[in-house]
Amino acid sequence: MATGTPAGPKGVARSLDPLDLYDIQSLLSAEERMVRDSVARLVDEKVLPIIQRHFEEHTFPRELVGELAALGLLGSSFEGYGCAGLNAVSYGLICQELERGDSGIRSFVSVQSSLCMYPIYAFGSEAQKQQYLPRMATGELIGCFGLTEPHGGSDPGSMKTHARRRGGDWVLNGAKMWITNSPIADLAVIWARAEDGIRGFLVERGTPGLETPEIERKFSLRASATGSIFLQDVIVPEANVLPGVIGLKGPLSCLTQARYGITWGVIGAAQACLRQVLDYTADRILFGRPLAANQAIQIRLAEMARRITTAQLLSLQLGRLKDQGTMTPAQVSLAKWNNCRMALDVARDARDILGGAGISAEYVPIRHALNLESVITYEGTETIHQLSIGRELTGINAF
Repeated sequence: MATGTPAGPKGVARSLDPLDLYDIQSLLSAEERMVRDSVARLVDEKVLPIIQRHFEEHTFPRELVGELAALGLLGSSFEGYGCAGLNAVSYGLICQELERGDSGIRSFVSVQSSLCMYPIYAFGSEAQKQQYLPRMATGELIGCFGLTEPHGGSDPGSMKTHARRRGGDWVLNGAKMWITNSPIADLAVIWARAEDGIRGFLVERGTPGLETPEIERKFSLRASATGSIFLQDVIVPEANVLPGVIGLKGPLSCLTQARYGITWGVIGAAQACLRQVLDYTADRILFGRPLAANQAIQIRLAEMARRITTAQLLSLQLGRLKDQGTMTPAQVSLAKWNNCRMALDVARDARDILGGAGISAEYVPIRHALNLESVITYEGTETIHQLSIGRELTGINAF
């Protein structure tokens, strides 16, 4: 988190916060700033001291789940059921600060909140809400979202996982791939094709025929638990079917919620990279002067700041539209496309400015760059979002 008016290299005063050139924080309410600052403290005190080790060891820091829940960060946007009831901008700021720590931590919260709790909140029965949401808000139950399939990718309409009725139950068969949280999840929201359309099913761990193996040897999101889901004659009672939606509208609306959070999250990753190279170039002496005194370096730093500022304004306005109830999926696509590309480019350039040191996990840009290779791909690839905007502009579907 950057506050105040930092001094520049060699004590030269700066009138602007280098991570907030347009004074975005002045546009936030007191509650929004309080949320941001509380999460920033959590990241500084609990996440940053351990995240490098978890990234290197390819482990998810489960010890943080209780800390995240205690701050009300799981299902923070929902009213009731033990949830915090925060507005959309506050949720965005949560994502920004968490991803300043690591994309894997923000991914955990995003999946738990936007992809698992949201469909239960939006489409579930009251009994389902009462049964699952309070325990998910406390972190007692961890969820995962089963939509992507091994051969589906960006085309969920080609879904092969299917569900058929058998008496008063449903029988599910199929496979899901690249599922965040699946190896540790207690509850899976599974989307499957039924005779009347795509439906959502709540499948609990321990159900016979359900397997959730972890995907090993990832070089991205290494501090996130990612796995597959295999369903072989999995029996789901009618009481565990989401009654409020049939068709792709259900899972796609969940993705819209998650993509919104991502537009904020990647800003945090980019800010972490810029902060580190600002410090590095001020201290690194080459040819008798700080690296920051070189025109080429200043131009690159200025470009990072320009792009971060643009992303901040996009996400803030998007959050205000969401709070007004007027946000559209196309607007989310524009911000997800722009901000993910921005963050990945900033992380890559920051890594380059660090020179040989840039490939060390002692510095954050290489970790963020590797993570962002996944973030720019999941919840809709860059191309998918470009085509979504193209369709909005022309009225022609080019998918």
